[in-house]
Amino acid sequence: MAEAEDPDEQLVSLSKDGNIDAFNSLVLRYETPVFNLCYRLLGQRQAAEDATQEAFISAFRSIRRFSGGNFRSWLFRIAANESKDEIRRRSRKDLAISLDGGPGEDDTGIDAPDHSDGPDASAERTELGNLLQEALASLPFDQREAIVLVDYFDFRYDEAATAVNASVGTVKSRIHRGRERLREYIRARPELFSPYRRLE
Repeated sequence: MAEAEDPDEQLVSLSKDGNIDAFNSLVLRYETPVFNLCYRLLGQRQAAEDATQEAFISAFRSIRRFSGGNFRSWLFRIAANESKDEIRRRSRKDLAISLDGGPGEDDTGIDAPDHSDGPDASAERTELGNLLQEALASLPFDQREAIVLVDYFDFRYDEAATAVNASVGTVKSRIHRGRERLREYIRARPELFSPYRRLE
């Protein structure tokens, strides 16, 4: 299979040389996945937007120190760190990580692709997505981070380990503990999740 016309390596190299257009191309390529990552980690759109902006600013400032390897993992590590910082910057009340009411109508772009055959099923999938996001938000940050990278973004364990600056074993342990906590969260709330089993 032929390489993409502008692979990350070329754009990163040009960005290191001060080419703003090349870095802007990287921003355009990754702004949606970086926002999605921040949203999954923070659970609030405004917080995710702020963390996304800070992540790209930080990436731009440190691009010359990028020593090669997987650019996406490097960028996602920055975004995850900015998400941690965003949590510190906001009080738990302001962050509203419990997702009271779930995402607004303008958040629908980050939901999983809709394979339903009607508006009712689509609405149910959106509501299920909100419930799952609330469950995810109940996890400790390190477990949430590992699960989001592997289960939402299909990172391999070694890629996730690079992104979170931890060993593969640590990542696997966090995912195992996080998935167990998610199962417990869902089992403890059958009245919320049982209506959606037919959609799985």
